[in-house]
Amino acid sequence: MMERIDSPANKKVKLAAALKQRKQREKTGLFVAEGIRLCEMAAEADWPLEFGLLTRQLQEQERGAKLVEKLTGQNCPLYEVPEAVFAKAAGTETPQGILLVMGQKNSSLPETAERENPLYVVMDSVQDPGNAGTIIRTADAVGADGVILLKGSVDVYGDKTVRSTMGSIFHVPVYSGVSVEELTDFVRRNDLQLLATALDETAKPHFQQDFSRGTAVVMGNEGNGVSRELLAIAQNIYIPMYGQAESLNVGMSAAIVLYEALRQRQYRDFVPAV
Repeated sequence: MMERIDSPANKKVKLAAALKQRKQREKTGLFVAEGIRLCEMAAEADWPLEFGLLTRQLQEQERGAKLVEKLTGQNCPLYEVPEAVFAKAAGTETPQGILLVMGQKNSSLPETAERENPLYVVMDSVQDPGNAGTIIRTADAVGADGVILLKGSVDVYGDKTVRSTMGSIFHVPVYSGVSVEELTDFVRRNDLQLLATALDETAKPHFQQDFSRGTAVVMGNEGNGVSRELLAIAQNIYIPMYGQAESLNVGMSAAIVLYEALRQRQYRDFVPAV
């Protein structure tokens, strides 16, 4: 029998609500995954599950009942709450009736990459949760080895960022709060080329860069681009543009660069049929 919580003052409800704040996520090492699809993906992933809050309406749905069964089989404590109480803890305007409080992972860079010639994407002060989520989702799609968020970037465990990854946060390693010094040490230890997107005289088109070797490519802040500190030590690349647009969204730019890396790594010898 699932335990029921009726009071919004309950400690678990208050904790889930408090995790909307970055300082509470950093203090506790926890975050919230909300919505049935995201919780389904969380249940499939090898991530620590603290507890879940859900409504009776969610349990009455076939899909919701299956998710509850899976989470119960994983010994994740689940608590039924009224819709009004759930709304206090939820981070969305139209809640779907389930959220999971989960533990964070991958707080620091590993000493060495797990495979030869790895591919990493680095966010340098990327601020928009949607852009960060798109970059993580694209990194997952191309099979990248990890996403690195430098200090000053958006909180990857914020509710909007987590939702915008569409579950990819559970599939690709994400390292946050990394300093420039830690990044450069990691690049040196693993013999990676450090690339940065930039519009300057030293940059060359991204498709002229050799992505077949180990690579870390830096995507910069939405307004200011990559920091001067990183531009000074990286090989600079740019995405050619021939229309009237002045720039591309950083999420779109990352997709273009990462898919060129994928093309070179997986389809270098591809010859189209005629």
